Amino acid sequence: MDAVAEKDRLAAELPEPRARIGLIIPSVNRMTEPQFNHYAPDGLGVLVARGRVAGQPNKTVAELTDEIAHAAGTLADAAPDLIVFHCTHTSMKEGADGEARIIDLIRRTTGIEALSTSRLVNDALRALGLKKLVVLSPYMSNDSIIAYLAAAGFTVVKDVALKCKTPGDFEKVTPQRWLELALENDTPEADGVFLSCTNTTQIEAVAAIEKALGKPVVNSNQAVLWGCLKRLKDKLGGAVPHNLGRLMDELEG
Repeated sequence: MDAVAEKDRLAAELPEPRARIGLIIPSVNRMTEPQFNHYAPDGLGVLVARGRVAGQPNKTVAELTDEIAHAAGTLADAAPDLIVFHCTHTSMKEGADGEARIIDLIRRTTGIEALSTSRLVNDALRALGLKKLVVLSPYMSNDSIIAYLAAAGFTVVKDVALKCKTPGDFEKVTPQRWLELALENDTPEADGVFLSCTNTTQIEAVAAIEKALGKPVVNSNQAVLWGCLKRLKDKLGGAVPHNLGRLMDELEG
């Protein structure tokens, strides 16, 4: 194969993304990258920066400012269209005020539109018309999650925290187990399920849970991908993943 033909072949195999998102993820997170790269539609580039922004329950958003700003700055160098602070617990633990401080910090640091997992989960729950939730997570406690959701107008009717001790333990909970937990803890008054955490296999169980329960399901990674696709719809030509539940169907509405 001559050099010109080889160049043409490589160009065909490596198309330029039509849009890019940047994710600031906890340094211990090993699930977000493979999941986003698997589920992202053609044309969406996924960039990731790591920071020590989780697993330190006594650190406030103010104490994480330098870490967040540094991660945001490294992503800005690659010029994404959006930057998301992608950690459910950290973005929810100080409520709407803490969430707003994170988003404002990223915007001021980079000049790029900024979002957070907490805000996009809130948006996703509202888009599906959910009000009363079963919350499932691998955390030691869901107290911060429940407080955030309550302040946003949602009611948690069943709270299940698996009390996993390490990020590695988070990852070991299989999609089948998340399905079983949803079935075991569903209640008639719940109109949907929130699977909270970015470092789990939960996203792989969304469609199966919805089929089994007949109720919408929101997961942290799914909600962030949805929120980004919604904002980048024009650039991406309306590309939508079809195996991630009712939330993605909302993009076609």
